[in-house]
Amino acid sequence: MLPAAGPADLAVSTVGTALGTVRGLLRRSDAAELAAEAEHDLVARGRLVVDRYAAVPPAHLEIVARHALARRAAEDA
Repeated sequence: MLPAAGPADLAVSTVGTALGTVRGLLRRSDAAELAAEAEHDLVARGRLVVDRYAAVPPAHLEIVARHALARRAAEDA
C-alpha cells in the first residue's frame, strides 16, 4: 500500500519533474542504485501520505473538555 500511495502523491505533485528524472535515469550508468533510492523515496512518500490522511481527528467531546479545563485553569490563575 505504501509504495502505491507514494507514486500517487509523486504523480500529482511533480509530473514534469518525474519525467525529467526518468529521462536522466535512462542516460546514467548507475541506474540500479538510483532505482533503489527511488524505491526508498516512494516508500517514504507513501508513509507520509498514509500518515497525513489516516490520522483520526480527536473526538468532539475531547476538544470541548480540553477547552473547559483550559478555561477553568485561566479563571483560577
